[in-house]
Amino acid sequence: MKFPSPLLRGILIQRYKRFLADIRLEAPLPDGRRDIVAHCANSGSMLTVCALGSEVWVSSATNPERKLQFSWELIRVGRSLVGINTMHPNKLAAEAIADGTIAELGGYATIRREVKYGKNSRIDLLLESPGRQPCYVEVKNVTLVRPDRAKGLAEFPDSVTARGAKHLDELIDQVAAGHRAVMLYLAQRGDCTDFAPAADIDPVYAKGLIKARSAGVEVLAYACRVTARDISVAKPMNCGKIAIN
Repeated sequence: MKFPSPLLRGILIQRYKRFLADIRLEAPLPDGRRDIVAHCANSGSMLTVCALGSEVWVSSATNPERKLQFSWELIRVGRSLVGINTMHPNKLAAEAIADGTIAELGGYATIRREVKYGKNSRIDLLLESPGRQPCYVEVKNVTLVRPDRAKGLAEFPDSVTARGAKHLDELIDQVAAGHRAVMLYLAQRGDCTDFAPAADIDPVYAKGLIKARSAGVEVLAYACRVTARDISVAKPMNCGKIAIN
C-alpha cells in the first residue's frame, strides 16, 4: 500500500478525545502554519505508540470537503516506524492475500470486504471459490510492543475490547457451520517476531482467543514493513505464545 502523496513529518504535541492529535510540522505549510490538528484513526489506548514529542508522519487529504485535512499515519518508536491508522489493515491484508504473501490464505478466486454476517456484523474479508467452503477473515490492527515484555513480542488488544470478543464468538459460529474462519493479526511494524494476546489488559479477550483457537478458528499473525512511502505485509509472526500469562 503506497501513500498517494508524500507524508509530512512533525512532532506529536498531544492526542486527545481519542480521534484528534495536535502536531507541529517540521516544515511550514504554504500558508505558513506549522501547528495542525490531525485525525487519529485509532480508537485504542495506543499504549507505547503515543509518547509526546515523538516523530510522527501525517498524510494530507485531497478532498476539500473533509473536516480535517490531515491524518496521523506513523510514529517512530525507537528505530522503528509504526503505522497507527486502523483504516489500513484490511487493505494491507487483501493485497497480501492477492499477491501470495499470506500463503495460508491463498487459492481463493475472490476477496470481498465488509460483508454482512453473524449477528449484525460485517466480516473484514470473505474469501470464496467455487467448490470450496467460504473463508471468513477478521483482521485486527496491532501496535502494542512493550519494552518490559519478551523482546519482539507484539500483543493485542491495547485496551479492553468487548467488540473484539464478540468477533471471536462469531468466528466460532462460522466454524460450527462448516466454514473456515481465520483471526488475522496485522502489526504495522517490523520489529516483532511473536504474537500473544495481552491477557493482563483484557483477560476476557485472551480467554476468548484461546477458546476460538480450540474450536477451530485459525490464528495468523504477520508483521509489516513500514516506511514513509509505503506499508506492506512482510513476514509471519510466531503464534505459539497464545496462552494466558
